[in-house]
Amino acid sequence: MTTVMGICRSFHDRVLARFFHCFPCLSDPARRSSWGLKVTLVMLHLIFVGILFVFDGDLIETTKKEPCYVFDVMRAVNETNVICQKSSMASKQPASSQNGSLNVVIEGSQSGRNFQGSNPSSWTKLVMDMYPPGTSIRSCTCSYCNAEQPPRAKHCHDCDKCVLQFDHHCLWLGSCVGQDNHCKFWWYICEETALCLWTGILYIMYLKANISRAWWKDAIMILLLIALSIVIIFLLLLLLFHSYLVLTNQTTYELVRRRRIPYLRRIPERVYPFSKGICRNLYNFCCVRSSIYSLEPLPSSQELEEKARPYTCLDILACRCC
Repeated sequence: MTTVMGICRSFHDRVLARFFHCFPCLSDPARRSSWGLKVTLVMLHLIFVGILFVFDGDLIETTKKEPCYVFDVMRAVNETNVICQKSSMASKQPASSQNGSLNVVIEGSQSGRNFQGSNPSSWTKLVMDMYPPGTSIRSCTCSYCNAEQPPRAKHCHDCDKCVLQFDHHCLWLGSCVGQDNHCKFWWYICEETALCLWTGILYIMYLKANISRAWWKDAIMILLLIALSIVIIFLLLLLLFHSYLVLTNQTTYELVRRRRIPYLRRIPERVYPFSKGICRNLYNFCCVRSSIYSLEPLPSSQELEEKARPYTCLDILACRCC
């Protein structure tokens, strides 16, 4: 019995010796305990997330948030209009059923109205009310899908759909960025920037701790740090660019193709027609519920003149920019 135990202990010692020879960083008990704690934490995260994916089958679909498509809003408005007309004809009273309720908010100082299902307005009339008087239906109809486009909507050739508040088509996400998912896209860029910055700091700390070594021994780390620095610069510029768009209530498409968009051609460069102030822009971008379709009409000439008026000291004290 003693001989068997001695053989097992000898075999165990040889296995540990070979393991510590292959992984010398684990020979120290303190470092081994630290590594064990880190592996345990990672495994706990994987277990918690894995169990969540197992029990919640719709988690992946819910995280793939798509933008608001014009066809979806148009179909919802027209169906709600039909339901309300049938309810009105049946009761001979204004319809107020919950089945025909639809939250379509038309923003703006002159037409700040909530179009509920009780208001029998068709999609075509809804869109034409957001354009200046005299605008033809042909000028706001998409030539690809024949849908009446409200202001700020654009047809995406990759998705083959018209998108509300179209910003751009993201190849990384495989989807358009527009109303409903622009905020998530901003947070995605912010998270990626923070992660790359943290990784870059760890690389720099490692190279600083081993600065006395020959540089060619850490050539891979140096090359990776250079590539990571380029990525960080790109992400920081992209984050600052989209933060500027959020604060001024613009989209990438409107900023880049401003002279090619008919209703923005005659507006001066430094005038942001859809901006409602920094605070209101941030609130609408971050806090407005995604179940509400938000449509923004073109501002009137008086509103454009007010936005184009230069700032004075009284305007700054009155927080006109907010």
